[in-house]
Formats: sequence, structure tokens, C-alpha cells
Amino acid sequence: MRLFLVAGLLVTSLCALSQSIPVISQPEVHRIEQTLASDDMQGRKVFTPGIEKAASFIEKEFKKAGLVPLTGYAGFDQSFSMVDPQSVSVTATLDGSPVDKKNIVVFSVENSLNIGAEDHYRKIIVKTSDEFTAAYARYMNSKENVILLVDTSLIKRFTRLASRHMPQFRSVGNRIFILTAWDPKQFRIHYEQKSKNQVLTNLIGMIPGKSRPEEWVVFSAHYDHLGIGQPDASGDSIYNGANDDASGTTAIIALANYFITHRSNERTLVFAAFTAEEIGEFGSAYFATKIDPNKIVAMFNIEMIGTQSRWGKNSAYITGYEKSDMGAILQGNLLGTSFRFYPDPYPEQALFLRSDNASLAKLGVPAHTISTSKMDSEPYYHTQGDDLETLDLENMTEIIRAIALSAGNIISGQQTPVRVKN
Repeated sequence: MRLFLVAGLLVTSLCALSQSIPVISQPEVHRIEQTLASDDMQGRKVFTPGIEKAASFIEKEFKKAGLVPLTGYAGFDQSFSMVDPQSVSVTATLDGSPVDKKNIVVFSVENSLNIGAEDHYRKIIVKTSDEFTAAYARYMNSKENVILLVDTSLIKRFTRLASRHMPQFRSVGNRIFILTAWDPKQFRIHYEQKSKNQVLTNLIGMIPGKSRPEEWVVFSAHYDHLGIGQPDASGDSIYNGANDDASGTTAIIALANYFITHRSNERTLVFAAFTAEEIGEFGSAYFATKIDPNKIVAMFNIEMIGTQSRWGKNSAYITGYEKSDMGAILQGNLLGTSFRFYPDPYPEQALFLRSDNASLAKLGVPAHTISTSKMDSEPYYHTQGDDLETLDLENMTEIIRAIALSAGNIISGQQTPVRVKN
């Protein structure tokens, strides 16, 4: 069955469209979502038994769907090692004046550092929120040694960064963030840490393309979340992450089942459940180093689609809409339906660089995130209340169907989005 424009012209709503794609059903969406967001998964935090349970479930779903591993892999696991800091001490002076340790954040794989101006680290001045976002995106997985002087007006952004548990790839450089009101001529920074190696795992499966196997379309989501914390007022201590991002992971499993049932893909379809998004998008960053980005013609990253968007039902937005024509292609393929894809309504939050599409988008791939999350008013975002009961599963099912239909001309090879220019 073809998945493109003809289907849209025959109907006036996605309710009618859904009859042509029975694999993506609300009971099936409920089954997958309920499992991933259950208390048994313990919030799916990295390096915990909970995320291992989630990985095992996703692997079984990929096998059951009939996906095959990526070429060169024996199974669906794409595992990698990171250096995980366990304890840290740091001191610094700027032009001879001591810096409060809470105003220093160091990301390094070295056990000890003692650096000064003579070590010729690149110095970056960060004065605005946009500059902070850009610097974080550029340098967090960079091999370059840098010192980032963050203006004191950005204390909230700096504090959030300082509170993050951030493992590191072994190949990265030293990145030092200092909250300060001035640009020093001299500095001295001493840093020590104890660390251990930790293993993280992406789950990757594919459906080989029939006539264009070397051209890939990626459907992705992250399956990690925040784990277990202090109990809230109701006594709930588990951050189930039903919307963030069990909803996206549910979507890629449902899409894998749909596409493998119809076998209409001329291009290879890759389904990726990434780990460690919540602590730095490390899973997708690793994936980006292991593939040829020129092979990927489009990436559908799916993030938080369990609640209605600001426009209500049958709608979602696409981050970085203006950076390629992928959004216009998807909307065009839904002509005649009631569903609409909108540009990201929260540009001030830089969402294009805050999810698992970012690593590939930086390499020019038309990699965009599809979401409905109202980032200015989601009451359960990163709380213990992000449970199955808070989701609109009927609307979520329609969104997954819309993604399947709108992707039709891309996976068939009839349309190719333009590359992202950075």
C-alpha cells in the first residue's frame, strides 16, 4: 500500500485515514505506553535496573515487529562506554581572586587538572541566553579545550547546568564553565575527580530499503528519564516519564510495526531508541559518530506527543521548521486531512538544539523533532505526575498515524528534504 498524497485526498479527517492503517491502534499504543511508563521501570534513569528493563522490552518489541539490526551489529544493542564522575573537587582564581566553587563547573575525563592562561585554552564569553544555548550545543561533546565565562545575569541557566549529572565521552576535551562578571587576564583552575566507566545502550533496528537501501530515513525517540526522587505531596517518588519520552518511544515501536506490515519503503527505515537524552543527548550523539550522515535523508525525532498542543487535537509542531522544507513536505502529504503541523511556537527555548535531532542536524541532516508539548504550561513536565493517566491516548494515536502518512513520499523516495544549513 502506498503512503502518500492519494490517501490524503480521499478523506477529510484523520479519523477516516486511521481506518487504512489498522496497525496503529489505540489499544496497541496503550499497551506499549503503559509498559514503558509503569512503576516497574523505576523512571528509566541511566545506569539503573529500571532502564535495563526498558531496554529489554524495546528489544523484544523490535524483534517481534521483524526489524533487523544495523549492518555490522549482531543485535539491536548499540552500547558504548562513558566516564562517569563520582566525586569532584575544584578551586579557581580569576586575576588572583578566589571563585566560589558553586560558580565553577568542569566537564572532563581527566582525573586531575591544573591549568592557567599559559595553557592556551580557547576562551568563550557568554553574555546572553542564546549564546549560552549555542555554546552548550557546540562544546559539550567537543574535543577542544575551552573555558566559558558565563555572565552572572545567566545564573539560572548556569545553576541548571551545574545540577546535571554529566558522564563524558573519552574523546572529548576539557570544558570549564565559570559564572563571572568580568573577563580575567589571568586564571588558575585546579580540579580533581574520581570516576568510573559506565555502559549506555541505544536500541537500533531497521527495515532495509527495496530500491534505495543506502538512503536512510530515521525515526527516533529517547527512552531514558529521571528515575526515582523524593516523594511529592501524594507520596509518589517515581518519575514515570509517560510523556517524556515514553510517548515518543511508543510511537517508534508503533511505526516500526506499521511500516514493516506495509513494506512500502524504497529507502531504508531506521528506528532508534536513544539513551541518555536527559543528561546530555549522549545516545544520539554517539549514534551520529557511527553512521554516515550523508546517508540520512530525513530524521523524525518524536518527543512528548502525549498531550494536546496549544492548537488542540490533530496538531503538532516541528522544531527548526524554517531550517529545511521537511515540515512543508509533511504538511503537503496530509492535504485533505484535518491534521496540521505547525512551526515551533517556542523559539526562545531553542528546542531545535535540545533533543536528539540536534547531533545530526549539526551535520546537515534534515533532522527535526515532532512534539505537542506546551513548553510554557506543561504541569507534569519533569515531575512525578507525568503518568499514563495524564495522556490523551486517542490524540496521541492520531499523531502517530499522521507521522506515518506524512512520511510516505519520503520513504518511497519521491521527496527528499533539503539539507539543514548551519
